[in-house]
Amino acid sequence: MLFLSEKDIKEAVTMKDVIDAIDSTYDVYESGNFQMPQRMQVKEGDNTLLLMPCFTGDAIGTKLVTIFPNNQTLPTLHGIVVLNDSETGDIKGILNGSFLTGMRTGAIGGSGVRHLAKHDASSLAIVGTGVQGLYQAIAACTERPIREIYLFNRSPEKIAAFTKSLQEWIGTDAFIHESDSVEEAVKEAEIVITATTSKQPVLPDNPELLKNKLVIGVGSFQPTMREFPESLYKVADQVMVDTEHAIEESGDIATPAEEGWIDRGSIMTMSEQISKKSAGVAEAGKTVVLKTTGMALFDVVVANLIYQKAKEKGAGTELTM
Repeated sequence: MLFLSEKDIKEAVTMKDVIDAIDSTYDVYESGNFQMPQRMQVKEGDNTLLLMPCFTGDAIGTKLVTIFPNNQTLPTLHGIVVLNDSETGDIKGILNGSFLTGMRTGAIGGSGVRHLAKHDASSLAIVGTGVQGLYQAIAACTERPIREIYLFNRSPEKIAAFTKSLQEWIGTDAFIHESDSVEEAVKEAEIVITATTSKQPVLPDNPELLKNKLVIGVGSFQPTMREFPESLYKVADQVMVDTEHAIEESGDIATPAEEGWIDRGSIMTMSEQISKKSAGVAEAGKTVVLKTTGMALFDVVVANLIYQKAKEKGAGTELTM
């Protein structure tokens, strides 16, 4: 079996490769040619253990991940992905699940930017400058000519390290602003991405600041978590999800549906958007909301791509049982 570390994965694929894999995952999702139970969540206080298995025609993938949002000196997310052969069950690879999760979740946002943002969108706001905020920024910059990046974090002392890491990925062409408030961050941005585990909305409850933008939420993955305020739904022309599970799993969709802020029947999946090859509604100057909670299908498709690319490039370490 092949072990792939963060360094090995970086050697094997680019963010553009992973965004392409996310798009191909949506094709598989729309076809229904996979088996994927709803992910198991085990909670202990604020901490969560997730088990995410999936079976496709090409591979079997299982991700085991922990999310400890109160970690101060360690990352909040740790995980591994086990990749098995779909015909024999043989273990093909073990991958760094933390880095894979960061890349694939960033790429889900990147796919949203690819299909929903204005083609000339050049300004981006990231609310939440943790690890996931970093990959969201990288992916957005991969898909659009971003020139202005506005950052807001409730712990502003973390922004300097975030900026340094982001520039290592994208260079120094984009001007990065450290915003004193979330209102300041989103005001001028055409694309707004939230990447927090907040239980209270982190965007301003002001419709004038949220209109005519693509707003992507990646942080809330439980019904008790919410990043979006009520006013966002009042100005939203289209609400989209990466998977139908997100409608029940995330408070950013479940609560608005229960409260009548959005019509559940009007919610569209990204797989529908891509399969119809329809123009992104953001092109018309409308407000588009994409909520993602992720799914195991993303992990197995991306892990299989990374494995294949690594084999081609001779990356990784061969292990024996």
